[in-house]
Amino acid sequence: MIKIAFASKDGLNVNEHFGWCETFYLYEIDAENANLLKKIDSSKKYEAEVDKLEYKIECVSEAEIVYVTQIGPKAANMVKIAGIYPMKAASESEKVEVVIAQLQKLIANPPLWLQRILLK
Repeated sequence: MIKIAFASKDGLNVNEHFGWCETFYLYEIDAENANLLKKIDSSKKYEAEVDKLEYKIECVSEAEIVYVTQIGPKAANMVKIAGIYPMKAASESEKVEVVIAQLQKLIANPPLWLQRILLK
């Protein structure tokens, strides 16, 4: 089982930047199943960039992967240090269900980066 947080405005598409995302959708997936665990409100505003990024990371702290349209290098580094693997969508029209299906296929024969996540 992997928990993945999608940065999305509508819950259907991956269409939000990590630092500006106001709602994350947390799914738990394995090779056959995908369940939406919860919608995470991440709309609190912070002036300082570091405070904002720490808050966003705290919001997705249950996830092993965070899937976004964009993430800056500083944010990506902070996310990795928190033990979460950041992934970028190919486009803002990438569907959450398509990403889940792709990850489910990968789970059957996981690449090294995914093996590390699965072993946690």
